[in-house]
Amino acid sequence: VQLQASGGGLVQAGGSLRLSCAASGRTFSSYVVGWFRQASGNEREFVAAISRGSSSTPYSDSVKGRFTISRDNAKNTVYLQMNGLKPEDTAVYYCAASSVWYSRMTENDFGSWGQGTQVTVSS
Repeated sequence: VQLQASGGGLVQAGGSLRLSCAASGRTFSSYVVGWFRQASGNEREFVAAISRGSSSTPYSDSVKGRFTISRDNAKNTVYLQMNGLKPEDTAVYYCAASSVWYSRMTENDFGSWGQGTQVTVSS
């Protein structure tokens, strides 16, 4: 599966952005999709993931309650709604797809990655 992330930009602290991850292929609904981010000088970190049927949506503690992941399998798209953005959310955000589901997903579980989209939050 090929992934294309979009929706990043510059926003003030407290603002919102919605990222999209569009996928090619007719088997998109069979994939688990995750969002990761990498701030300058830091390692890539898990943000959120969504199971095939959207029944499970784990989040990192740093974004829980502010970010919401969702998917529209008919449109082959996964979204990341980001509210209450903070300067520390500034990073390049990546979406990724996995054919397996674990209760605690790591980047090693994801075999397909999209290009990143930059999110910058000003204070």
